[in-house]
Amino acid sequence: MGLLKNIEWTDDSKNTIVYRFDMKNDYVSKGSVLTVRDSQVAIFAHKGKMADVFEPGFYKLDTDSIPILTKLMSWKYGFENPFRSDIYFVNTRQFTNCKWGTANPIIIRDADYGAVRVRGYGTYAFRVKDAFVFMQELSGTNSSFRTDDITSYIKSIVVSAISDAIGESGIPVLDMAGNLLELGAAVRKAMQPTFEKLGLELTNFVFENFSLPKELEEALDKNTSLGMMRGNMDVYTRMAQADALKEAAKNPGMAGATMGAGLGFGMGNMFGDMMRQQNSAPASQEKGATCPSCGARVSGSAKFCPECGKPLGNVCPKCGKPVKAGAKFCPECGQPLQASCPKCGASVKAGAKFCPECGQKL
Repeated sequence: MGLLKNIEWTDDSKNTIVYRFDMKNDYVSKGSVLTVRDSQVAIFAHKGKMADVFEPGFYKLDTDSIPILTKLMSWKYGFENPFRSDIYFVNTRQFTNCKWGTANPIIIRDADYGAVRVRGYGTYAFRVKDAFVFMQELSGTNSSFRTDDITSYIKSIVVSAISDAIGESGIPVLDMAGNLLELGAAVRKAMQPTFEKLGLELTNFVFENFSLPKELEEALDKNTSLGMMRGNMDVYTRMAQADALKEAAKNPGMAGATMGAGLGFGMGNMFGDMMRQQNSAPASQEKGATCPSCGARVSGSAKFCPECGKPLGNVCPKCGKPVKAGAKFCPECGQPLQASCPKCGASVKAGAKFCPECGQKL
């Protein structure tokens, strides 16, 4: 029978949460000592039932240091004989850089896009806050307990907590990528009560990425591009035409020449329309009289043509077309005509015998 002198655990692993001390054929005797290092907790158990808990420090094992175990083993007169007990060391330091991710998309309801499937991944950190509760709830009498034994369970808690946190946050889907810190804090707060029931503490929770479905991302990119183009459509059109002309010029074939000619013709029409809009005057102006000899435009009161100098004769005062002497209406526009001198065309009163302008006998 071996008698233990010093009971301790020199932890050299980075992922062991619980280590069961190997008793082999050894016994704990009066006078044995227990060394519990920083970030460790030691627990004595009897027949699978948790008993005394030791925080970091150096302990001499006797009746006073193991009162619960003394009671369980029914030592009426104190700790005198060697005994065997299950001894567990629990690592209480932080376990960091633990990965999490959504194996399947999480469906959330968004005010703008309705039901949307989202994915996310990141890291978290945790530690054992209450070793006694943790041993009762998760580890039990396992010889060892590693982080791998709990990560799958934590991931299931994460997925449900993310759904609740996002729903309560009210953050739109498009703004989630810019609020990862706030989302991480919300998820951590939502998960903390569940961790405490297991004797754990979630010390950190980080969103590294938050992604939307590929189809929605493509639609958003296209909408953003169209929004940028709407305000500068004329610029983009001219740039597209210029690029097309450059590409057509590089192609020596008939198709390239035809394309270049067609685009050049289109651009010519475009610039021609612009020039016409700026410089062209209205085609129809106020109609006036015209010279019956040369067709030049003359004012309604002119007696001689300013271009050829010929007398204007009898003309319609409205459309300027020549009319016969004595005609009462214009044969072109139907304008009623006044009596006029057959020589000079001046208007005369009805019944006059001589023209008041040139003296012509009427």
